Amino acid sequence: MSNDRIPRASSSSMAAAEWQERSPRGFKARRPVEKVTENGGRVDEREDELLAAELAALAAVAGGWGGLTRLVAKPMRKNVHEIELVVALPFEDTVERVAHVLGRAGRRVCLGSEPRAGQRMIRVVTGGGFGGMNPVVVTALVTFGGASDSQVRLRAAAKEGLIRQRAGERTAARLAALLDT
Repeated sequence: MSNDRIPRASSSSMAAAEWQERSPRGFKARRPVEKVTENGGRVDEREDELLAAELAALAAVAGGWGGLTRLVAKPMRKNVHEIELVVALPFEDTVERVAHVLGRAGRRVCLGSEPRAGQRMIRVVTGGGFGGMNPVVVTALVTFGGASDSQVRLRAAAKEGLIRQRAGERTAARLAALLDT
């Protein structure tokens, strides 16, 4: 029974088809489960790590314990907002415009992997919420639409504390307005 698949009971927040596999040494390794948002976008686990790291850095600057903040930030709920836009520019010009707008809004971070052909992804970390102190991860996926237009999916995610600031929603709306003009 070295490679048997054993169905595992799943909680309400996990996908129902989660499986565990036995390795040759008998250890159990979990396959990653693909999570999907309400409107069909994939959830990026690196997004949570970036938000936790940014909150930890902010706490360390303020004199707190960054490691403890990182640990507490991971299970916090997220405020995520996605907006789809059609930009009346060719693909390369749209990529330059999105990179310029997002570059002015925050600090660009590198991606783990590149999307499919005909797509470009740009990710920045910017400030949102009260006084711009809540880090927001903004990801823009630019897709080739046609000869004279391109599609942009803008996703902004921020961690929410006890007081809901809706930093993800407000940042996405602000950046979408800048891209639309």
